[in-house]
Amino acid sequence: MNSAKIRRTAIAVTAAALLPFSLAACSGSGDDTKAAAPTTATQDSATTGATPTEDAMTDDQPFGPACAGVPKEGAGSFDGMAKDPVATAASNNPALSTLVAAVQKAGLVDTLNNAQNITVFAPTDAAFAKIPKADLDKVLADKATLTKILTYHVVGQKLTPEQLENGSFETLQKGMVTTAGSGEAYKVNNTAAVVCGNVKTANADVYIIDTVLMPK
Repeated sequence: MNSAKIRRTAIAVTAAALLPFSLAACSGSGDDTKAAAPTTATQDSATTGATPTEDAMTDDQPFGPACAGVPKEGAGSFDGMAKDPVATAASNNPALSTLVAAVQKAGLVDTLNNAQNITVFAPTDAAFAKIPKADLDKVLADKATLTKILTYHVVGQKLTPEQLENGSFETLQKGMVTTAGSGEAYKVNNTAAVVCGNVKTANADVYIIDTVLMPK
């Protein structure tokens, strides 16, 4: 009798000891399930909400191999150029010093700075260096010819990269430029490659090109 009684007491004690753990496990499992659902939903919501913003930022950023050479900060950086009108912004970009000098010689600084919603195809110093020095010096000394060439690089509307995929646009010189390409590879008049595009200034979109455009 004593042995049986001891066994029954041990079983009862064991059952009583295990019961709270079983209840806790069941209760914990239910709480975890309830907690997991809103956490997952919150993460999905955050991910979904972030995607359009990131895409929009990417779509609106400058692109092209020469963009790496733009200063990271200061007036000549992308942020700095966005605060100034186009002629002033270009003067702060070290790769556009010849263009800036040409614009000054032609007396077009105020014209470009005061224009609204324009696109400028801006030749780099290397683009001007492709022109024989004697020819370039002659053009720079001829204000009428210089003005004709420079205004041929300006379109009277802001152009998005998508519009450059297959476009034809009238310039301030009254001639036409054609554009073609996709992604981050575009050409103007099938000769000048865009090396840093979609650069924003206060009044213009700028596409930096590797060849000077010549009007017919």
